[in-house]
Amino acid sequence: MLKLKKSIITALLLLGSLFQFAQAQEVKQVAITSIVEHPSLDNIRRGVQDELVAQGYTLGQDLIVQYRSAQGSSATAAQIAKQFAASKPDVIVAIATPSAQAVAAATRTVPLVFAAITDPIAAKLIKGWEPTGTNITGVSDMLPLEPQIDLMLKIRPDLKTVGYVYSPGEVNSTAVLRRLEEALAKRNINVLAAPAQKTSDVISAARSLRGKVELIYTTTDNNVVSAYEALVKFASESKIPLVASDPDSVERGAAAALGISYYEFGRQTGQVVLQILKGEKPGDITPTISNSTTLILNPAAAHQQGVTFSAELLQSASKIIDK
Repeated sequence: MLKLKKSIITALLLLGSLFQFAQAQEVKQVAITSIVEHPSLDNIRRGVQDELVAQGYTLGQDLIVQYRSAQGSSATAAQIAKQFAASKPDVIVAIATPSAQAVAAATRTVPLVFAAITDPIAAKLIKGWEPTGTNITGVSDMLPLEPQIDLMLKIRPDLKTVGYVYSPGEVNSTAVLRRLEEALAKRNINVLAAPAQKTSDVISAARSLRGKVELIYTTTDNNVVSAYEALVKFASESKIPLVASDPDSVERGAAAALGISYYEFGRQTGQVVLQILKGEKPGDITPTISNSTTLILNPAAAHQQGVTFSAELLQSASKIIDK
């Protein structure tokens, strides 16, 4: 009987230790959704995960990350948002405007961290750049356009008209178009916008610009970025330089980009996620704008697209790609 009591006590002590260990090893659940997969958005996701791991979490042990892409479909984005909201993770990270809007419509309680949204106010996710008091916060990739225009003029000093291929249904793209028109008008430069409702429309939209523009400017418009290699081919054939706001696009054949490193942007987003995992309410965290930019040049692509970089511009680059 004494041995049995000792065994029971030992078992209870062991169970107590295991319970304490489980509490100490509380598993956090982070759900990540993106409207589509392409290098910039993929780098954000990778940056978020790497930041959480760098801060002490171990994937598969005390951190479970779910990821789902909507594959460019707003209807699929809405389904994913509802499924994630129902599963009640500790945080949902929504990459790009359609996914963030879908999650915001699906839940008002599960913490939502948006990422890669140029104008979250226009997207009706936040009312201003102060703590929301809601379940939403995040990081915007809004860029000041004046440095972008300065870069365009260094590449094409004779610039009179800028071509802009965009998705009319994507808030990010239409917001940039309005700002671009205003900023370029101050320099007596026109914008010729070519709408592309879906990825397959991007090339026909670009072709409508041939002979009418001296340069094409691209942003992180998801339709455009998904068709970027075809757009690069068109730019080379037409001798129209491509200038991007997305450095990853230079790897894919843009002549130049002055923009955010989306991997570092993901790390910044991961820091916001970490605050929430540690107990802060999303509504108490101020939404922010990433202000770190880098200049990437691709002289070989520029040559194919009919321009040559000056020595001064080459010297100012953070990175030069020659392929």
